[in-house]
Amino acid sequence: MSIVKDLHKRGLISPPKFLPDNIHYETMMGSVAYGVSSDASDIDVYGFCIPPKETIFPHLRGEIFGFGTQLHRFEQYQEHHVEEKSRGVIYDLTIYSIIKYFQLCMENNPNMIDSLFTPPRCVRHSTKIGNLVRDHRKLFLHKGCWHKFRGYAWSQLHKMESQNRTGKRKEMIEEFGYDVKFGYHVVRLLGEVEQILSTGDLELERDREVLKAIRRGEWSLSKIKEWFAERENSLQTLYENSQLPHTPDEEKIKTLLLSCLEEHYGSLSACVVIPEKATQAIHDIKAILEKYGF
Repeated sequence: MSIVKDLHKRGLISPPKFLPDNIHYETMMGSVAYGVSSDASDIDVYGFCIPPKETIFPHLRGEIFGFGTQLHRFEQYQEHHVEEKSRGVIYDLTIYSIIKYFQLCMENNPNMIDSLFTPPRCVRHSTKIGNLVRDHRKLFLHKGCWHKFRGYAWSQLHKMESQNRTGKRKEMIEEFGYDVKFGYHVVRLLGEVEQILSTGDLELERDREVLKAIRRGEWSLSKIKEWFAERENSLQTLYENSQLPHTPDEEKIKTLLLSCLEEHYGSLSACVVIPEKATQAIHDIKAILEKYGF
């Protein structure tokens, strides 16, 4: 069963009413997915749901975009530090609207890409729609991943030495000279983007032994920095030579999204117009001509 649905049934969380019965994909993330978790690790859960039809297609309820009162559009549900005392587990939950989820995946947001490529053992709930998206997960990958993953890695690199920590994270810095959790994320992110650029695929557990060593403090701060500098240069070359497309194939991803929505709602004929290929081609040609002043 879906973790979110199970927690809701037992009164431990209060998500939007529609959500528990409309989750199509749910997977464990973080250290569990990377193969480096400990007994004390919280469990991060990511997934997507499909909200009511009028939320995605507001014109069905008479709303004109940008005019008058705009009703709330569901994008995501989050709840942190949900304690399941009977099992001694603490969850951090994030469930996205399928629209937001597809958009973030198309942008190659590292967390979202990770959620599509988690090991099968981490997938806790997946419907026919969830399986369809996961089966087509490589469709979302493109060379823009390099900029996204490098940016996230830079962020983790700068946080490593921050002294503004409390509790276990402060103790970690005092013991090792830097925050090893941020350190292992630096190495993880560049390792992942290397896989994507070179193979067009991603195995999250590939570098688990290296990541475990970093979490144990076996890499010094200077080694992390030197490794990052060297790897950044080699990955720039790999990016330039990668066979991945430069940008996402938005039309194919949109088709996948519409297939998911149609599977969930039934016919979309009253919701969206899907032009014939010839009509779409004429429209595209006209747009190009207008762009150049013809």
